[in-house]
Amino acid sequence: MGFIDRIKKTQDQFDSHLKGVGHGKYGRILRMARKPDTDEYVKVLQITALGAVLIGGVGFVIYIFFTQIGPWLWTQLQGL
Repeated sequence: MGFIDRIKKTQDQFDSHLKGVGHGKYGRILRMARKPDTDEYVKVLQITALGAVLIGGVGFVIYIFFTQIGPWLWTQLQGL
């Protein structure tokens, strides 16, 4: 099998996989999908940013507790 034949076979396999993209179990979702307008995009961006800030804040509080407050509290409890 020559180089050109292998490329043609690979291209045919790719085309056959691509042909079924809109017909599988996700086809309806892909057909219904649309580009969000500006207001929807801004709302999603704000909610995502708020979630990232909240998760980061909780992580920072946990970090401060275990590096600053935890050791201090441990030494105070051992002194009792």
